[in-house]
Amino acid sequence: MENANRPILSYADTSVFGGVFDEGFDEASKAFFQQVREKHFRLVISPVVQREIELAPEEVRQFFSEMTEYADFIAITKEALLLRQAYLDAGIVTKKSTADALHVALATVAKCQLIVSWNFKHIVHFQKVPLYRAINTVNGYTEINIYSPPEVINYESETI
Repeated sequence: MENANRPILSYADTSVFGGVFDEGFDEASKAFFQQVREKHFRLVISPVVQREIELAPEEVRQFFSEMTEYADFIAITKEALLLRQAYLDAGIVTKKSTADALHVALATVAKCQLIVSWNFKHIVHFQKVPLYRAINTVNGYTEINIYSPPEVINYESETI
């Protein structure tokens, strides 16, 4: 999947930024963002992430601010809103999880190669991922890869 010369276009949702400061999630989250800095990944951030970060603790907001220099910012488009609605209509998630569906739609429309998330209930879930992919295919988009941080970090780059 990884081209040695091009970073992997990767949408990180809010949970990964918060994970940097949460025990049990911190190690893999920090490793992911270190690999963003090393240009293994090209970070994609949406207004949804920005809005959710505004409600986060100060240390998370500060870290997010530091990481924006490594990020591409994408807008919420009509195309993404229509795809989000398709996910909701298909029952992948309920209206209560509209923001989660929008994360996936935004990453898909932006042609990200993967989504990185700690949201195991609505995004990184073995039953949900094939459904997101099916709706993407039906709507003319490519399948999206959805993983948690430990699944995407390159362990070979770590020094022991």
